[in-house]
Amino acid sequence: MSFRALVLSQGPDRKVSGVLETLPDDRLPAGDVTVAVDHSTLNYKDGLVLTTGGGLVKTWPHVGGIDFAGTVEASENPAFKPGDQVVLNGYRVGELHWGGYATKARVKGDWLVKLPASISTKRAMAIGTAGYTSMLCVMALEKHGITPAAGEILVTGAAGGVGSVAVAILAKLGYTVVAATGRPQEGAYLTALGAKTIMDRKELVEAPDRPLLSERFAGLVDTVSGVMFARALAQVKYSGAAAVCGLASGPSFPGSILPFILRNITVYGIDSVMLPKAPREAAWRRLGSDLPLDKLDSTVSEASLSDLMALAPKILKGEVRGRVVVDVNK
Repeated sequence: MSFRALVLSQGPDRKVSGVLETLPDDRLPAGDVTVAVDHSTLNYKDGLVLTTGGGLVKTWPHVGGIDFAGTVEASENPAFKPGDQVVLNGYRVGELHWGGYATKARVKGDWLVKLPASISTKRAMAIGTAGYTSMLCVMALEKHGITPAAGEILVTGAAGGVGSVAVAILAKLGYTVVAATGRPQEGAYLTALGAKTIMDRKELVEAPDRPLLSERFAGLVDTVSGVMFARALAQVKYSGAAAVCGLASGPSFPGSILPFILRNITVYGIDSVMLPKAPREAAWRRLGSDLPLDKLDSTVSEASLSDLMALAPKILKGEVRGRVVVDVNK
């Protein structure tokens, strides 16, 4: 028995190269569930792995792909049986453990979630880690008590994978969404997803000249960090909240403690990688009911394993709109 995979190697210059290879099943890593992979996807973290390794991969050669969806082929885990449709996000799969850029994957069953009946494996990867993270952000704002009546919700990096799905979910739930993007040509796309207002990223790229700006947003979904987060945070209303999940602009931001103290603002850090299983399952159940799948389809472009090395630099430069679904069998 064999499988096909995009096998990555890193040269002395840290540059990563990838070759499609057919490997015997005994090359699969340790695990108690073997999955016949249908689809994977391309995330920002995948772009790092495919170009330089990003400091995320410790052992080469390597198979990337931080998430995948498919059908259980064999299982020694009592929670899964052959034929179950499953999805995997996180647990450092695609980094420390071989991932979804292959026609088979072997992982710990505890890392898998059974897909809701309403979500196919292809749509699961249209959602992917980005969409699953978006749902966690929305759930954090709901947990804080922010309702649609509270006012506008700002989504930064709105044309990206996380931002696109966040816009669509929030709009379906009745929130008034302000979509911030550095790509004004994506205005029609974001409006179709449900955004009420398109904000040019230029409005958020200068550090605030004072720690508190005029109150505007009831809540914030931030995928960017850096100056954009600092400026957006300074505009969150009293007792509002921010769900932060990305660092495309780096891990630091030129902020102040005053929004937290004087406006009673809460920041929720969103981790999609090591989150326990129960909230993962809750997020996927919510995605099955609260994500407008017809709008999700408009965010998707398709690729094959052979396309990934060329696409990786583009996602790092912010040149990829929405979600890229990878058909690993093409």
